[in-house]
Amino acid sequence: MDTVLYTKLSALMFMEYAVWGAWFPVLAARLLGPLKMSGKQTGWIYATLPLGTMISPLLAGQLADKYLDTGWILAGAHLAGAVLLFASARIQKFGPLFVVLLLYSMFYGATIPLVNSLMFTHLTNPQAQSPMIFIWAPVAWALVGYLLSGWRMTRKAEGDGSDCLNFAAILSVVMVVVCLIQPATPPQGGSGAPILKAFSMLGQVNFLIFILASLVVAGMMQFYFLGTAQLMQDRGIANKAVPAAMAVAQAAQALATLFLLGLLYQQTVGPKWTLVIGAACWLLLYVVYVTTQNRTLLIASQALHGLAYVFFIIAGQMFTNDVADPAIVASAQALIILVTTGIGLFLGTQLAGMVMDRNCIDGKFDWKKVYTVPLLCMLAGVVALAVGVSDPKPADAPGSNAQQETNVAAVPATNQDAC
Repeated sequence: MDTVLYTKLSALMFMEYAVWGAWFPVLAARLLGPLKMSGKQTGWIYATLPLGTMISPLLAGQLADKYLDTGWILAGAHLAGAVLLFASARIQKFGPLFVVLLLYSMFYGATIPLVNSLMFTHLTNPQAQSPMIFIWAPVAWALVGYLLSGWRMTRKAEGDGSDCLNFAAILSVVMVVVCLIQPATPPQGGSGAPILKAFSMLGQVNFLIFILASLVVAGMMQFYFLGTAQLMQDRGIANKAVPAAMAVAQAAQALATLFLLGLLYQQTVGPKWTLVIGAACWLLLYVVYVTTQNRTLLIASQALHGLAYVFFIIAGQMFTNDVADPAIVASAQALIILVTTGIGLFLGTQLAGMVMDRNCIDGKFDWKKVYTVPLLCMLAGVVALAVGVSDPKPADAPGSNAQQETNVAAVPATNQDAC
């Protein structure tokens, strides 16, 4: 992979997650504070992303596999997203804001699998090369958070929190330009509907078990996001120290993506056991949550979340690329995003909220009971992966060199040199 291609793909990955990270972690403060929305209303605002990704990724995958260049679809989706983000920054009522952010999430949700499929299409050895590009996702997420915090520190007066949406909108406009300079990624063509072919992959027992395990594991991940900050405070960690403590996960994610993902996935344990290790990291994290009161161990355990995200979520996207036909790679990526970021995220959020409500008395949570639920579910996911999933066969894996050569050959000659 030459420098020009690496720079283009890295910029694409960086901006994709910069847009997301600019508003998603901090919007709740605007909703609960200046806009005076209830916790339930805030939950539904945050549910717009999983709801959106239940619909749009498969449609976008169909377009990319069958009809349009992936870069143009990405540019159009982010341009529409920029308009909707600018609009949402000016809305103060729950109903209109829910509708606008749901529309936005449908456009943004469509771009997540397409960024992956575009990257995989232009890599000659995705297993070895993709970690060097995936690394920019956590870097972008962290960096935009620091930039937004720095911007807010320069202001004398408190703002209303809408700056995060305006910031994300500006980044979306930049992302449009980044999408337009990507190497051409025309549809692979072929007969039939790529969406239906992607769903037909569920007829493979190996892939079906992986998808079902992904649904469970991604859903249980939501217990981490909904409860960790409050758990830390209840265990004696100061509120102002919680963001720094949770940032341990991002540091671990960045290091694991750069140094360990390719080593495990391609060179040592292989795809299956990389996935098992990833799910097991979340299992171990919840064991810590259930069994210990030690603050140092609690902070150190945040690294397990970062490792789990890399070895399961990112490795799962690589696994999907390895088992998919090259002609439906965008639709296959859309399927895994539908399962994890869409259905899994939505159901996991609802379950986590229900479990936390049932184990809260006078504002105090029984964290042992709360985290026993995802612990047991995660254990089932780990066992299912270990017993029911196997590595893709070399002859069948599109991620292998032979299959990738076929994939790259479908790209116009002007772009093969860049690969």
